[in-house]
Amino acid sequence: MKLYFLINSLAGGGAEKVLVRLLPYLRPERLFLLEKDITYQVTQEPTFLSSHSKNTDPVLKTFFIPIYAYRLAKNIEENSVVVSFLERANFVNVFAKLYKKHKVVISVHMDQDKGHIGLRKLNKFLVKLFYPKADLLIAVSEGVKKSLISLGMEEEKIRVIYNPYPIENIEELAKEDLKEFKSVFESPVVITVGRLTKPKGQWYLLRVFRQLKETHRDLKLVILGEGELKDYLVKLSEELGLKTFVWDRDKLSEDFDVYFLGFQKNPFKFIARAKLFVFPSLWEGFPNALVEAMACGVPVVSSDCRSGPREILAPNTEVEYQTEKPEFAEYGVLMPTFEVKFKSAREPLEEKEKMWVEVLDKLLKDEKLRKTYAMKAKERTKDFSIDRIIRQWEEVLGWKP
Repeated sequence: MKLYFLINSLAGGGAEKVLVRLLPYLRPERLFLLEKDITYQVTQEPTFLSSHSKNTDPVLKTFFIPIYAYRLAKNIEENSVVVSFLERANFVNVFAKLYKKHKVVISVHMDQDKGHIGLRKLNKFLVKLFYPKADLLIAVSEGVKKSLISLGMEEEKIRVIYNPYPIENIEELAKEDLKEFKSVFESPVVITVGRLTKPKGQWYLLRVFRQLKETHRDLKLVILGEGELKDYLVKLSEELGLKTFVWDRDKLSEDFDVYFLGFQKNPFKFIARAKLFVFPSLWEGFPNALVEAMACGVPVVSSDCRSGPREILAPNTEVEYQTEKPEFAEYGVLMPTFEVKFKSAREPLEEKEKMWVEVLDKLLKDEKLRKTYAMKAKERTKDFSIDRIIRQWEEVLGWKP
């Protein structure tokens, strides 16, 4: 049996990071990419199935699925196993079965009910068309599994395997010197990490932070990540009256309120120096950034969105439950999820935003509570260690390199 990996690209993102972490342990025969974008460093030279990039029209890439599939099939053997990550790669993996009879394993990283953006209806249609034909579906959380079942997938075909985390490596990287950013972290810092996109809901955090500044004058907000909402978020921050630093525009100093620091190869050294990690996501699959922050020993406050945060922070509770008020859970604080609705600086805070302000204020003032959650967070991350997760992959694939 030969094992292959397939993904859209390696241009950043959670699913891409998972693949990169699995590569040196599962050691597939080849790594196939649908597009030519690479941000992550990989030990294996990838094989590209097109000259497409992140700038290629998504409609074109969707209609290109049969061609990607044909090219994939030409490069694999009968009875081999192809593990794919992300929707389009998953569609290609299933479609390739028409050309070459191989075992199709698809890794699903998104809540299928709420997670589709862009070509939403088309994506849902394709999921219902292709996913039932896979031999095995790996869901990254129980929430993702339930969303697959709700779309008609057979429960017997679905296994839940959480994302893997190199905990010791994260702890080492967290110790790295901050260099020119050191002066920023001499003040108390609230931090968030994630692409500047709609699912991450960072505009709510900016509005909450503006209110927190009324009582925490020295507090700073650090936002790590890049994405299409950058201009909107920067403008909102400035319209809220916050002095805003942008990585590709301003000269760094400690005089700003909000810091947009872009994509950082080592986000952990920033997270480890923050008072709180705050995660206002509107929906998730299994949030890597949340577990990574916990591995850095930082207390976390997260929306109770679908799916992942509840399984991470309150594993002994019902996975489908969503809180409507602050929940001081076993491993972190779960908060009501915001509406999927853009906000302006002029709009008054809604009730949920006020709840977030109160909880963050409480944690910033209560050092003992922060230390308790920091300790519990590190304890929880052991359940997601890379060794434990790799064993689960080897078991479901029947594969040990």
